[in-house]
Amino acid sequence: MLKTVFTDQVALGSVQAALAVAVTLAVMLLARARAIHLERDIVVAVVRGIAQILAVGSVLLLLLRGPRWTGVFLLVGMTIAAATTSARRARGVPGAFRVSLTSIGLGAGSVIALMTWAGVIDTAITALVPIGSMIVANAMNTNSLALNRFRSEVESHVGLIETALALGAGAKETVSPYVRAACEASLIPAIDSLRSLGIVWIPGLMTGMLLSGSEPIYAAIYQFVMIALIFSASGLTALTSTLLIRTYAFSPAEQLTLRPGPAAGG
Repeated sequence: MLKTVFTDQVALGSVQAALAVAVTLAVMLLARARAIHLERDIVVAVVRGIAQILAVGSVLLLLLRGPRWTGVFLLVGMTIAAATTSARRARGVPGAFRVSLTSIGLGAGSVIALMTWAGVIDTAITALVPIGSMIVANAMNTNSLALNRFRSEVESHVGLIETALALGAGAKETVSPYVRAACEASLIPAIDSLRSLGIVWIPGLMTGMLLSGSEPIYAAIYQFVMIALIFSASGLTALTSTLLIRTYAFSPAEQLTLRPGPAAGG
């Protein structure tokens, strides 16, 4: 219906964005009616999302005319931004930014570098940056889930942890069950995405390849490759994140430093 009224793509996109924002705000109001107050987070997320995607679109327009290596710097910037976002979500977790930057950088960066070297990911900016950003974004989500679940697990079992420490148990052994729980929980979205591929959802990459004239079978196979890479990066991120956070949760004297509270990790 909108396409018959708006022939200009910018005008059409603006109206579509306005409708999408309206639906988002409607959901926010429904949540508020149930005493779930997410107004500030949702409004900030919507405003930042629109501003950031427009900025990225403008930057990509310039980068498309530049050398291929400029895409690497854009992905590095995305990784730092992802670590910052994830650390803000992990309030109360000591060393959250350092853990996030290391985990996302290692998880997403190693997969992108290896697959680019092997020729699975094209070095052209039009391929490297969009695909790399998907991998980084999913690694960020996994890291946020891992840190938040670990924090919740530890805060819920402070008494048990301190009792075990008082009885002479080592810090790493004491929190091992909570580390495993955090790692497993953080990988649920990535595993479900891989498991439901083609049945519950058909990702946009495959659709775009089909519209551009690629063979359907190749488009399907390449989409599976991308989801598998996303899972691999998420898995490495979760393993690294939960491994590193154990060292920040305790002092050098093996005293628990991760406590319930409003302090932000950094």
